[in-house]
Amino acid sequence: MEISSKENTHFFSNNTILPVDRSSFKSESSASKEKQSCCGGIKIFLGALSFVYFAKALSGSYLKSTITQIERRFDIPSSLVGVIDGSFEIGNLLIIILVSYFGAKLHRPRIIGAGCLIMSAGTFLIAMPQFFMGRYRYERFPSTINSTVSISPCLQEKNQTPLSALEKSQAKINAGCEKEGGSSMWIYVLLGNLLRGIGETPIQPLGIAYIDDYAVEENAALYIGCVQTVAIIGPIFGFLLGSLCAKLYVDIGFVDLDSITISPKDVQWVGAWWLGYLIAGVISVLAGIPFWFLPKHLPKPDSRKDSSTSSEHSKFIEESKDQHTSSWQQAKLAEMAKEFLPSLKNLFGNPVYILYLCASIIQFNSLIGMVTYKPKYIEQQYGQTSSKTNFVIGLINIPAVAFGIFTGGLIMKKFGIGVLGAAKLSLGSSFFGYLLLLSLFAMGCENSDVAGVTVSYHGTKLMTDYKQALFSECNSGCSCSKNDWDPICGENGVTYVSACLAGCQASNGSGKNTVFFNCSCVGTFESSQSSSAVVGPCQKGNECPKMFLYFLVISVITSYTLSVGGTPGYILLLRCIKPHLKSFALGIYTLAIRVLAGIPAPVYFGVAIDTTCLKWGSKRCGGRGACRLYDSSALRYVYLGLTLVLGMVSIFFSVAVLWVLRKRSSPQDETHSANGERGTCGTKSRKDNSVNSDRLIQSTYWPEKETRL
Repeated sequence: MEISSKENTHFFSNNTILPVDRSSFKSESSASKEKQSCCGGIKIFLGALSFVYFAKALSGSYLKSTITQIERRFDIPSSLVGVIDGSFEIGNLLIIILVSYFGAKLHRPRIIGAGCLIMSAGTFLIAMPQFFMGRYRYERFPSTINSTVSISPCLQEKNQTPLSALEKSQAKINAGCEKEGGSSMWIYVLLGNLLRGIGETPIQPLGIAYIDDYAVEENAALYIGCVQTVAIIGPIFGFLLGSLCAKLYVDIGFVDLDSITISPKDVQWVGAWWLGYLIAGVISVLAGIPFWFLPKHLPKPDSRKDSSTSSEHSKFIEESKDQHTSSWQQAKLAEMAKEFLPSLKNLFGNPVYILYLCASIIQFNSLIGMVTYKPKYIEQQYGQTSSKTNFVIGLINIPAVAFGIFTGGLIMKKFGIGVLGAAKLSLGSSFFGYLLLLSLFAMGCENSDVAGVTVSYHGTKLMTDYKQALFSECNSGCSCSKNDWDPICGENGVTYVSACLAGCQASNGSGKNTVFFNCSCVGTFESSQSSSAVVGPCQKGNECPKMFLYFLVISVITSYTLSVGGTPGYILLLRCIKPHLKSFALGIYTLAIRVLAGIPAPVYFGVAIDTTCLKWGSKRCGGRGACRLYDSSALRYVYLGLTLVLGMVSIFFSVAVLWVLRKRSSPQDETHSANGERGTCGTKSRKDNSVNSDRLIQSTYWPEKETRL
């Protein structure tokens, strides 16, 4: 443009016509059209990719919101639910190396479109068991169901029991057992989540790389930031959708809702968990449609054509300009294999990368386990419904995470923080976040008073095995089962496992309005006279709502504090590896997080939580079902303790990262960093590490954190 200006000045000064100017105007016109075409294409791709990020974040967060619903619907323990949750990472793991390494050579938009279709197919498959496994059956005494046969809860004498009615009921149960015994429908949920993981794999590496290749260099970070912002909105809608569906009964549209005798506050309540998956599946299908009509390549901006910092793909795969113009089919697999092992050796020889990888793996173990079972913890610890729990997480926690990520990036930009500063900010964020988490130990609720489980029938604290303590003198004349869970609330504020174990002699009404009378075990501590009880467990203590409010406040602050260190930590990762190894390093990073954190964390967290169960449900065909009642104190110590221990171990690795950086950095590096210039991980790689490191301000695995907190 300077040459053209000089020529134009010369033209006006000499009053002559120069043909060079005319061709210059033509070239400028064509360049302008090419720029408009490029900008238009990349913006269409940006909009489509943002919608896909929204769809995958919505379906992922909705799965988290239905963890307890799936557990109750399929009568499975928390450890098995953890396996189902981890199957997403297994599916992602199966093809992530292939996609990261070979995906850039193919038609990237269409691969993303195919991934959306696979993701939607998996989402639909998760919902399918609802239509094939029959109606949901919960444990209820016959008198609380709209039955024409009147049966006393406490069967004192055998001749009181209408044998024909019980025999017919038992025959129906046995017939149902033959049908249910050969089917484990939860496997379809696992397979569906596995497919979701496979379909989600190409979206991030190929989508971000496509933007990075064809966007104007100074706009790439902005575009990627827009995508990540939309991705954060997805979990908000996912949890809100989970809140809405949890209010609806699981068999809505198939049964008479007036005949349902349980409420959303009951631990046996299961919402319409399948409905949200159908909605999420439709959204995934719609999100994938635009990618089938997008081109394989877009015109590159002028600033990228002659730049030495062109796409990492051209640096890592092709070695010369001639090879770049040739088709990828002519490349030999042996040549790529030669690049693989030296690159891997170079990567694992970087102590900063290895230490940061270890810190991230352990921290994500902590965060993934915590967030996977956060709805269960809130429900069991504070007596909240699934609907309210999901609403709170979606409307309060997720925005706090988004604001934390934004704050971290803003601090990095405003103060020009270098590598050492990024390491300090990431470490400080983790330290203060887990320090706040420590205060949650004091914000729990005591166990509910459940006769024969947490307290004795006389009101004293129970120290013996509940299986023997369930039976007492007050219900010794009743023929009761210790495996049933059909809680009633006595007028003394104590919950009883069943009306039979409460010694109730009569009942009045049906369904949710059933009232039990002459219950020999129900009474105040001073009085042993018989009294009444109603269907459903009693509410938690008066202090519990206040503790729940404190928990929410600290939880939001903790989520925000931990999220502030996300962007600095990620920039630290990018700046401590050679530019041509970034894609490979990020692929290894994602692979390690998924294998060593995403898969095992939900499983061993679930196993640990199962150890705190006080009362297990029973399946219709025998065997242990889902947990009905947890020890609140033990659950709090196990859930928060495991999270905190893992977090503290990750902080030790973060301290090691900072120590190595200080040892490798020269005084000049620290001076440059203090002056707002980029710091590097070492003086030897100053040039490599400063090239194009801000262009990929994105998060290979960080977008999942808004669903994890």
